[in-house]
Amino acid sequence: MSDNQNLLAEQRRALILDEVRRRGGVRVNELTRKLNVSDMTVRRDLDALARQGVVEKVHGGAVPVVPASSHEPGFEVKAGLEPGAKEAIARAAARLVTPGSAIALTGGTTTFALAHHLLDVPDLTVVTNSVRVADVFHAASGGATGGEGAATVVLTGGVRTPSDSLVGPVADRAIGSLHFDLLFLGVHGISVEAGLSTPNLAEAETNRRFVRSARRVIVVADHTKWGTVGLSSFAALEDVDTLVTDAGIPDVLRVEIAEHVSDLVVAGEPGEAESGEAVGAGPASS
Repeated sequence: MSDNQNLLAEQRRALILDEVRRRGGVRVNELTRKLNVSDMTVRRDLDALARQGVVEKVHGGAVPVVPASSHEPGFEVKAGLEPGAKEAIARAAARLVTPGSAIALTGGTTTFALAHHLLDVPDLTVVTNSVRVADVFHAASGGATGGEGAATVVLTGGVRTPSDSLVGPVADRAIGSLHFDLLFLGVHGISVEAGLSTPNLAEAETNRRFVRSARRVIVVADHTKWGTVGLSSFAALEDVDTLVTDAGIPDVLRVEIAEHVSDLVVAGEPGEAESGEAVGAGPASS
């Protein structure tokens, strides 16, 4: 953890949350030393994290909150978790995309980060059920359409979730009629036993449609997603062609993942650029 006093509150709280989850709890006096900030600053940070529902304050510190399998945090809450890991994953995942591909991006803060790294890839067709992802491409184009090399973006209809994803029968029908070279899939939770899961039943069905419509399934998930199980599973690990994660993933899990997923890309590690090969150029398969 950093000793920089000038860390933004959001960055500092993300570091605190990571420490709470990694160690199973922290004490205020430990955090003041590691972050080089005052006792009052740490207590304010813990108060803010407690209001978000991600930690529980106890005497002298805080412990992690184990959410119910049906609990779905909002986009802003999730955006503050593991921002460095998500940015590294986004950069690595973007290297897998070649110009002219037809790709799909599901909702989520990691796919949102990925969208920013795809703006310079020409002639993409992007299908998404994420309002946030669609806004990235729309803002980059200045509201114009049809510019040379600009992405063609298809936003599905549907009912909006707390994560700003569109789900339900309208989204399912739209996705089921299309075919993608690559699917970049954000997840709420991932485990060997439950596979990929989400707390939202409608989102689970929409994600199943995405998986069925993709030639290649790429999951983008930071290490904190491991061991989390949502209410509804929508795919097995064996359905995943490539998993892009961050260096926080422990060695024992890497071995376990390799037994189920053919291609593991660990963002930010030596050899990462060579571990994932760009795929998906040309017309989408049907």
